[in-house]
Amino acid sequence: MVDRTIRLGIIGLSSAESWAARAHVPALKAITGYEIAALSTSNIDSAAKAAKTFDVPAFFDNPVQLAKHPDVDVVVVAVKVPHHRDLVTAALDAGKPVYCEWPLGNGRQDAEAMAALSRDADVTGFVGLQGRASPALRYIRDLVKAGHIGDVVSTTLVGSAGAWGATIDPRLVYGLDRKNGVSMLTVQFGHTIDGLCWCLGEFSEISATLATRFPMVKRTDTGEMVPKTIDDQIAVSGILQNGAVASVHYRSGSSSVANFLWEINGTEGDLVITSNQGRLQYSDFRIQHGPGKGGKLADMVVPEAYKLVHTCAPTDMFYTLAHAYTLMHKDIVNGTSHVPRFSDALVRHKMIESIETASSTGSRQAYL
Repeated sequence: MVDRTIRLGIIGLSSAESWAARAHVPALKAITGYEIAALSTSNIDSAAKAAKTFDVPAFFDNPVQLAKHPDVDVVVVAVKVPHHRDLVTAALDAGKPVYCEWPLGNGRQDAEAMAALSRDADVTGFVGLQGRASPALRYIRDLVKAGHIGDVVSTTLVGSAGAWGATIDPRLVYGLDRKNGVSMLTVQFGHTIDGLCWCLGEFSEISATLATRFPMVKRTDTGEMVPKTIDDQIAVSGILQNGAVASVHYRSGSSSVANFLWEINGTEGDLVITSNQGRLQYSDFRIQHGPGKGGKLADMVVPEAYKLVHTCAPTDMFYTLAHAYTLMHKDIVNGTSHVPRFSDALVRHKMIESIETASSTGSRQAYL
């Protein structure tokens, strides 16, 4: 890798409870090649306080000023989804590459607009589908591509979101309203299905059932019962482009049986991937291989070559994000294409919209 420090301007780096502070800052501390040159929050007082807390030289309450700052090479958008489009637009208008958290937009139309703007401006838009940076997931993808289990015949995935069930953390209350674009379907399921499709290929057709089993949920801080309009049960099935049959059930809360169980069945064996928690974007996976025909499962260790960051552990919530930043550095400096772009995000937004349509109409859908 060419020795170059990339200067970041982070929109949304505010309090210690912000996602940028809990995930992006520790991820960046775990690697080299970056510095946080500027930050922006919703008001100048919080921006000044955050700049002092995180030792950031420049701070703003105006994201346009951050994007235009000469010491900012790349803009990071780490705020609530309804604000993504305006902030991404500001970065692209300033000619700055941008890394935007997933979901890219509040629905397909937002994603289409940002993908088009990035393409027309010829400025790179990276999206935070960081599961693709996971050493374990990249290893699984390579095993499948290399024919380790022969041709993929079918796949089954069952996962638990760990949230969105009968209770709700106060930080997630705004996500109970589907109009805000942050939900179990778009976030946890979105990350999980993206990982499946990245490893095995997209669906050629898809059927779906969505349901809300907890229409009223209890706030964990006040005990107040509040309404929920997002789906907390997601069942998806269909045919992948390679002909394999796929079935996914993603549910709210946690399971006492299996929070993440993914089988990939091939003509010459099986892969079984498990985890104690169901969030693919930062899970610590156990990978096992079975020779087929009832053979015994054997553990597979992710080779060291896949592990690009050694100052944090797979159990750290920011582990895959640190890998994503490492791969993004390679993309910017060397012109590679490791980190997903806005065009990839648009495919996933189209898929999610198709899942909603399939559920509401009862008919199969195609999204490509």
